Amino acid sequence: MWGLIAQGVKCADCGLNVHKQCSKMVPNDCKPDLKHVKKVYSCDLTTLVKAHFTKRPMVVDMCIREIESRGLNSEGLYRVSGFSDLIEDVKMAFDRDGEKADISVNMYEDINIITGALKLYFRDLPIPLITYDAYPKFIESAKTTDPDEQLEILHEALKLLPPAHCETLRYLMAHLKRVTLHEKENLMSAENLGIVFGPTLMRAPELDAMAALNDIRYQRLVVEMLIKNEDILF
Repeated sequence: MWGLIAQGVKCADCGLNVHKQCSKMVPNDCKPDLKHVKKVYSCDLTTLVKAHFTKRPMVVDMCIREIESRGLNSEGLYRVSGFSDLIEDVKMAFDRDGEKADISVNMYEDINIITGALKLYFRDLPIPLITYDAYPKFIESAKTTDPDEQLEILHEALKLLPPAHCETLRYLMAHLKRVTLHEKENLMSAENLGIVFGPTLMRAPELDAMAALNDIRYQRLVVEMLIKNEDILF
């Protein structure tokens, strides 16, 4: 991620300054420096995990741990919205304090605040968790009617994701699978979670509004299949 400076360009991740003509020769796998990574939300996922030496974004780990520690029986988990002002508070806490952010029940009693903060993190990603490059292959899997072929295409689609994206998706799907085990109490099936997380994890790359609207049902199916087949796919 290069930004213009007086004599050339500067990498937004590691701070490297180079002449504009030389930037093409610099490897794109730099080690991000925390002093240049100012935010948690709206930060490239791979940049964030490299800067913090983690497999997944800490906001994902912390929110999921908090949600599971309070129990997964809350009716409408992930479907019911929390107060937007408090969700923004959680976002600012992560941006300001990182892994030291306090999202405990003493701070935010309503579990829907934490689920809302997690969904907001994924919506704010500059590159979606299911990346633009991998998007067409995931949609192809949902349009296929043969179950075996669906899984085969999904396997191929997962290989197109960057490592940090794939690991985060694996962790999230394992969590959502556990949510469905409490469906009698929380009323959240894989289909319901697909409706919630489809547009949250996937964004159509440069499609017109009508095409993007038509893709919504396939986005739901992709997430539903990922949840149901989590143990096979990852």
